[in-house]
Amino acid sequence: MDAVARAEGIGSRQFRDAMGRFATGVTVVTVEVDGEIFGMTANAFMAGSLVPPLCMVCIDHSARMYARLTAARRFGVSFLSEHQVDLAQHFAGRPVAGLHPNFHRLGDLPVLAASVGAVAADVVRTAACGDHTIFIGEVVGFTVEDRDPLLFFRGRYASLDHEQRLQKIAVESFW
Repeated sequence: MDAVARAEGIGSRQFRDAMGRFATGVTVVTVEVDGEIFGMTANAFMAGSLVPPLCMVCIDHSARMYARLTAARRFGVSFLSEHQVDLAQHFAGRPVAGLHPNFHRLGDLPVLAASVGAVAADVVRTAACGDHTIFIGEVVGFTVEDRDPLLFFRGRYASLDHEQRLQKIAVESFW
């Protein structure tokens, strides 16, 4: 059975709802093209490799960011803090009146200030993935801050449970 035939039995909305059961962090992918900064909210982001340090972001072919990232060949990714819901909304295409995003430079790439962390990466490879492209970036810089993350689950923003923050739970890294 080919991919099209398999996909016909799976509705896009239902698949999106099912994937929404996987809690993720919220990021804003940024690029600079001809001196202008562009950003897009994304949760399809992940680390790829430790050596060399690689990360990946998936961008829909119909998104304006797709052409911009293809042209720029480098990107920043800001991991949003729980206090940055307005930025998540703004860069998801729902402009927030009076909002003026505060960028700083990570190397020479723009990233959002006051995030949990950020990476700057150069695109080293792309891979087709249905209606998206996976942009694989070699990390050329990163920053981390002591803030709590903004989460996304079932189509809604969320934050960590404050009671859980007080517990010291040891988690062994899978890396």
